[in-house]
Amino acid sequence: MAKLYFYYSTMNAGKTTILLQSAHNYRERGMTPVLLTPALDDRAGQGVIRSRVGLEARAEVFEPLDDLLQLVQASAGHSMPACVLVDEAQFLTRDQVYQLSEIVDRLGIPVLAFGLRTDFRGELFTGSQYLMAWADELKELKTICHTGKKATMVVRVDEQGLALTEGDQIQIGGNERYIPVSRAEFKRVFHHGEKARLFKSGS
Repeated sequence: MAKLYFYYSTMNAGKTTILLQSAHNYRERGMTPVLLTPALDDRAGQGVIRSRVGLEARAEVFEPLDDLLQLVQASAGHSMPACVLVDEAQFLTRDQVYQLSEIVDRLGIPVLAFGLRTDFRGELFTGSQYLMAWADELKELKTICHTGKKATMVVRVDEQGLALTEGDQIQIGGNERYIPVSRAEFKRVFHHGEKARLFKSGS
């Protein structure tokens, strides 16, 4: 039976690598996946999903007002895909999460959505909020904080590596802008008002 899955984590837990490996596995078995990526994340180029380890694949691009049920039906043509894989799922709207559930319930196609749970302020993204509420299965992907504890939060940093506590919720970036941290480290920076320099990858 088809299900809606939400694979969530903080940064650097390998979400995109797992998505691309899943797509490869489907294709290797002669099945066709549909890959979806938000238009606002064009770091690898428009319509390209790329992982930090170098894997990449083409994907259908969606905007906030796009109907994902219609997009999947149109991209599939006469034969329905074996699955739908969604990158950066935190950027989905409430309506789009509902549309993903319709792909599962009406078309019988499994949907695997991959994304962050919370933003740099510890607040849920809209897409993540409704995936947490409506997905059939929630799967946490794990990584670690520089303290050695499990990382569950993400901190946005400036050019000097100092933690930022204000700004727009959505600001596209990678390791140069975001650091995965434990809840305790997140609280140390935010709730104690510390602007401490955080350990960045490779520093």
